[in-house]
Amino acid sequence: VYDETGNALRFQKTSKDTWHIETKDVSKVIVKYNYYSNQPDAGGCYTDKELLYLNPVHFCFYIKDRMHLPCTLQLDVPSKWQVATGLLLQKNNLFLAADFHQLVDCPVMASPKLQHQSYAVNNIDFHIWIHGECKPDWQKIVKDFKAFTITQMEMMKTFPSTEYHFLLLVLPYKFYHGVEHTNSTVLALGPGYRLMEEELYIDLIGVASHELFHAWNIKTIRPAQMLPYNYSKENYSSLGWVYEGFTTYYGDLFLARCGSFNLKQYFIEVNVRLQKHMDNYGRYNLSVAESSFDTWLDGYVPGIPNRKTSIYDEGSLIALMLDLFIRKHSSGRKSLDDLMLSLYNDFALQHRGYREQDIKTLVENLSGVSAENIFSLFINGRTSYDIFLQELLDEVGCYISSKPSDKISERMFGFKTILDGPTTKVLQIAPASSAEIAGLTKDDEMICVNNIKVENNIQDLLNYFKDETLVLEVFTAKQKRVIKLNPDNKEYYQLYSVSLVNDASEKQKNNFKNWCGLEHLWNVKK
Repeated sequence: VYDETGNALRFQKTSKDTWHIETKDVSKVIVKYNYYSNQPDAGGCYTDKELLYLNPVHFCFYIKDRMHLPCTLQLDVPSKWQVATGLLLQKNNLFLAADFHQLVDCPVMASPKLQHQSYAVNNIDFHIWIHGECKPDWQKIVKDFKAFTITQMEMMKTFPSTEYHFLLLVLPYKFYHGVEHTNSTVLALGPGYRLMEEELYIDLIGVASHELFHAWNIKTIRPAQMLPYNYSKENYSSLGWVYEGFTTYYGDLFLARCGSFNLKQYFIEVNVRLQKHMDNYGRYNLSVAESSFDTWLDGYVPGIPNRKTSIYDEGSLIALMLDLFIRKHSSGRKSLDDLMLSLYNDFALQHRGYREQDIKTLVENLSGVSAENIFSLFINGRTSYDIFLQELLDEVGCYISSKPSDKISERMFGFKTILDGPTTKVLQIAPASSAEIAGLTKDDEMICVNNIKVENNIQDLLNYFKDETLVLEVFTAKQKRVIKLNPDNKEYYQLYSVSLVNDASEKQKNNFKNWCGLEHLWNVKK
């Protein structure tokens, strides 16, 4: 740490993220430091010979009583490099931020190998920047991005920023991540050579739609506990089911409404959320509100088995239920769209944060009936959603069906597996199942079934020996164990899906169209 003439100043670290500098009345302080950037995901920083990717929130200091002052960021990169960022360019890679909050909310991607396209909606420019090896079909990408942008803008009326940047970090391996900002987002996806194949492309438009809606929902519409945001400690909130769950719900719904998703593709996304909810026994342990609060404690990973719910999956289903609930009781005159618009106009634009009671009041005002049971049973309680959700889905001509899992490990023994390279691992175990009673645990590596090596054939082996005592050899914490597994004539994991009813009434068809905009696909076979 130096003064303006280069003299060293004394400083001392006082907490995990705070330093005290003895300024001695100097007029200028210069701090030099290194930051190690080797995290190529949507929320980190990464540097190599052809890319400088920065999230300033990781490495920029601030002085608490000067956070409101303008900031400049000077990038020392070759003059021929392109720079993608939501910051305002002044000159020669010198960028301006209105204050510290804007500075750290604007990631930067600089490289000589950026691919770029743009489009405009309501006189607002939206930029798509891609770094990494891929061959984008720009016509298709721009068409779909513009379609979901128009749909979101039509619902929310105005946009929180004067421009927007999609920064896409394409990786050579399988990856999926997205992080929201007010006038930009970083999307990290891979492998790049599969970008335009259906599976990864659906991931691309899905996460892009999701993150764009975050420009309203969390970056502008904020819980009261996060207004203002505190950078030095946890910002606890029990409303993650709103800022992540509602965004997950709408991210997919917008793609259906704008035509980028057909009925099958949209229902796949709905069914993924429903299946995860039904598979997760944590729904009987922690409510989605409690799980929202604990996001600060164990992150966004599943964590301890059967302990908590997901603010994304359960939150998305909560949004679906509230949307259909409002539509049902207002005879289709109101919906969750109106609730989001009210949160934006009456809270965000008035610089007010919202609380759970505000959401409940809005639901009741829009529907005209009490929403007490929804909030007590499904948001703050531990009641499974399926029965109530089925009642609401009937309004739009849909129903929930279930059947035993087609995987014998899940159906007969109560454990799910996942491939980790060549290794088959235990992913999840149903409580009180024969697998749990036998002593199988999460992350066990499967070696043999009745002396036959497991090589991506666990289901075949279990099926072959299903009428015998199964002797499993597994690695638990790198130690070999032998487990005897016996079926107990019970069925565990089921497969759940939402489908269209065969004989929908005109009212159901109209409700369905008004909800997701897919009326012309009503006669698709289930």
